[in-house]
Parts: sequence; C-alpha cells; structure tokens
Amino acid sequence: MPSATKRQLPVWQESILLIVTALVMAIIVKAFFLQAFYIPSESMEPTMLVNDKILVQKVSYWNGSPSRGDIVVFDDPGGWLTQDETTKASNPVQRGLEAIGLFPTGGHLIKRVVGVAGDRVACCDDQGRLMVNGKGIDEPYLMDPAANTDRRFDVKVPAGHIWVQGDNRGNSADSREHQGDPGGGFISTKDVVGKAWFRVWPWKRIGFTGGTDSFADVPAPKK
Repeated sequence: MPSATKRQLPVWQESILLIVTALVMAIIVKAFFLQAFYIPSESMEPTMLVNDKILVQKVSYWNGSPSRGDIVVFDDPGGWLTQDETTKASNPVQRGLEAIGLFPTGGHLIKRVVGVAGDRVACCDDQGRLMVNGKGIDEPYLMDPAANTDRRFDVKVPAGHIWVQGDNRGNSADSREHQGDPGGGFISTKDVVGKAWFRVWPWKRIGFTGGTDSFADVPAPKK
C-alpha cells in the first residue's frame, strides 16, 4: 500500500512560518548571545570611531563579570548620556535599523573597564598614568595620554560594580565625571549588556576589536 503523501503548507503559510521563526531566532540571539550597536560619540577614540558598527557578545559574562581592560556596553545608570551620545543617525538606512532594534543608540554607553570590585583606582602617578591597586598603567590605546590628568580622583570600587573610562580621556563623560551622582560614578555589573567583540563597519576596519594586556600585572586588591 503506497504511503500517504505529506501535506504541504500553502506558500503564504510557509512564508509566515519562516518569518516568525526568523524573528524568534533573532530575539533569542539578541537576548543571550549577540547584540549590535553603533558608536554615536567620540569618547572611545581612537579605538572606536563615530558611526562604527559593532557586535557585542554576552557569552563572556554568563558566569562572570567584566575584567579590567574590557570594552563594555552598558545601560545608562541615569543622566550619563550627553546630547552627542543620544543623537539619532541622519541617513534613512540607519534610522530604519534603529527602528527595528538593530544598531540602537538610545539608552546605552560604551567605555573601557579600568577597575573591578575591590580595586583602588586613582589618578595619577608621577608619570600621569592611571593607577590600579598602586600600579601605574601604560595605556597605549589612549587618544591623548596628557588628558589623563584632567580629573583627579581616588576611589575604591564596591562589590558588584565597575569603574569605567573612555579612551578619549579629554572628551569622555565617564565614571570620573559622575562621582557626585547618587551612584558615585560606579556602574553595576547588572547594567552591563556585553563586551565589544567585532566591528562590522566600516569595511576598511572590519575585524575583532581585540583586547589589551595593559592590566596584566595589576596586583590583587588589598582586603
């Protein structure tokens, strides 16, 4: 006896099923694995330039917290975003991507982690370098190392938080700028979306964003 032929869905139903499946998969990927952002300000130059499109991966922080040197995207803890960092893109393609949740700009910031829980972070040593747990840090990625001394501070990072600064120290409203805010300039690790991982645009600079070994020799924080 011939086997029954499997009934095929009409084309319109199959198309809807494929679209729904793709949307569900996109939501899952965005929620747990990767999310796309674009850089709206100059605060991370020269590492990240205005209008760079990047992918942020979330896997690294599933069972851990950000490390010193990581470049992270995080939710605005309240009042950090400047006008430049909330400016909407001028071209219609970018606006379309924002409208469907790809390469969003609103509500997020990107900075480099320079202090984790327990660290004492200060500015600066006699060479104008950032200090972490008493050690001066050589930061070759800075836009202008001389701008590092613009704001003096000496803080201890509380549990469950990080201290972040932009690579463009002379033009970055980061943890230093917000010491007088209710959170003291510290960012809760719960507000971290993920770690900058891959630059997808422009094509001339496409590739992994890479890390840094500048913090490799930082001693453990004192109890």
